[in-house]
Amino acid sequence: MKRASLRPAGAILAAAVVAGAIAVGLLPPYWTYLATAVLISAVALQSIGLVSGRTGMIALCQMSFAGVGAWTVGYLNVANAPGGLPVWIVLGGLMAVPFGIAIGLPALRLRGINLAIVTLGFATAFDAVLAAVTFPGQTSFTSVARPDLFDSDAGYFIFVLMFYAAIAILLEFVVRTRMGATWLAVRHSERAAAAHGVSIPAAKLSAFALSALIAGISGGLLAGYLGTLVSDNFSMMQSLALFAVATMTGAQFAEGALIGGIMVTAFPEILRRLDLGQDIGNVLFAFGATHALSAGETMSEGLRRAVGNWWPDRAGVHDASLAPQLPRPIRHPNGAVLAVQGLTVRYGSVVALDAVDLVVPARSVIGLIGPNGAGKSTLIDAVAGFVDRYAGRVLLEGRAVDDQAAHLRARSGIRRTWQTTRIAPELTVGEYIRLAAGPLSEAELAAVLQWIEGPHLHMPVSAVDVGTRRLLDVAGVVAARPPVVLLDEPAAGQSYDETLRLAQRIAEIPKLFGSSVLLVEHDMDLVRAACSLITVLDFGRVIASGAPGAVLDNPKVRKAYLGIDEDGVAA
Repeated sequence: MKRASLRPAGAILAAAVVAGAIAVGLLPPYWTYLATAVLISAVALQSIGLVSGRTGMIALCQMSFAGVGAWTVGYLNVANAPGGLPVWIVLGGLMAVPFGIAIGLPALRLRGINLAIVTLGFATAFDAVLAAVTFPGQTSFTSVARPDLFDSDAGYFIFVLMFYAAIAILLEFVVRTRMGATWLAVRHSERAAAAHGVSIPAAKLSAFALSALIAGISGGLLAGYLGTLVSDNFSMMQSLALFAVATMTGAQFAEGALIGGIMVTAFPEILRRLDLGQDIGNVLFAFGATHALSAGETMSEGLRRAVGNWWPDRAGVHDASLAPQLPRPIRHPNGAVLAVQGLTVRYGSVVALDAVDLVVPARSVIGLIGPNGAGKSTLIDAVAGFVDRYAGRVLLEGRAVDDQAAHLRARSGIRRTWQTTRIAPELTVGEYIRLAAGPLSEAELAAVLQWIEGPHLHMPVSAVDVGTRRLLDVAGVVAARPPVVLLDEPAAGQSYDETLRLAQRIAEIPKLFGSSVLLVEHDMDLVRAACSLITVLDFGRVIASGAPGAVLDNPKVRKAYLGIDEDGVAA
């Protein structure tokens, strides 16, 4: 195993063992019936785990999407459409996708409780529609026809198991692609994701669309399971209960969805046998979700951690069979790769930047220094596209990028890091570097990590210390080989020796990767060692620019930045 975690294949294998037991008749028919409900609930929970657990958006209307899929299956059944139940279920999932995209559109501007209210409103409206429009076949008692091969309860369990397994395996492959990494990046920090060229709207809408597809499939499976449906099967309370269970168990993982399916199915059965109200189960689910949020760990994450302690990850060193080779540097045109002309940023009556001019030549390291509040980070934000309004121009290799959003500027070649690391801890080191840099071979990835003396590419970011995460930030953006890299205080939290090594690496970036560097930093030893030119900001204005020695000896700089007046006396 490359990670100390349970694989979805483990959950699938366990389900397959149960399926084998059912096939030979070792389980009573009633338990077979309940086991089928477990898997259908697990499919629905996987849809919630995708949009909430992986992308970080609150969705309280998944059973409405399931209702769309079920209604479609019921209609196709009554119409005696060709293809049979397997085709109808897939079509039902596809019919739910437009609804998922429609609900995802508010997520482009809303977050947290505001988005939750929108999705809850959709679930309420869908309840009203279902109450007014009956399911096809409900009044005529026309049951959904199962495939002949899976007509029995045991056979239908295997039918549902195949869908659950296919979806679990599909999600396992998808979450290990760049798309899956972007979902986690968006969940952790939308701004950081955009700085890597990720389109936030595309990431969110793709998550909602795929989530609706899976939820719609679960509704179609439920239609074949029950035969005939009523609106109560897809009520708003069902969506709320599933969301609570998904939050508690960690339904973004296949085993978490399976555990959640067991709980959703078992609790009502236990409460019925104890002659207790069914609402008690929802209360317990709510308490469980609250505990998971307060503890910061779901049931599946705790299970993975326990298994990881028992079966530790052996992939702790680089693969010696690889011949590390840094990505070939890109030869960017000579001249100024980045030019800032008359950049002015105002926040109300406060002028953060006042007509700033700055040039970053090709294959150079330029320092940007100044006291706290001088406007350094504001300049980085404006150049990278994270300031909504500013006056002036930003030119990349002679082309104006002022009309481009942050993710488009990143794709054009303006990459940045942050003062605090914003790497999604769920990613591995290799997944993060590839998210930031784009496609890299194993040899290139190994070489980049060797360059920073970093951890193994399969190590989870959550297991990496903060100082090394800052180095991963730098490695990710320079491995993309953009024309210019904006480094925002990369030495924060580093020791003196680590800072000197970092200075050496930053100085190597133009030669090794072909990128110019604009370095914002307070550590003067690092600035002297890495930078060929320095620009100084004070109260949003450029007060000096030139070679490090001359600039740092400038009386204005000594007074503004170092607090020393022209006579060498501390101000």
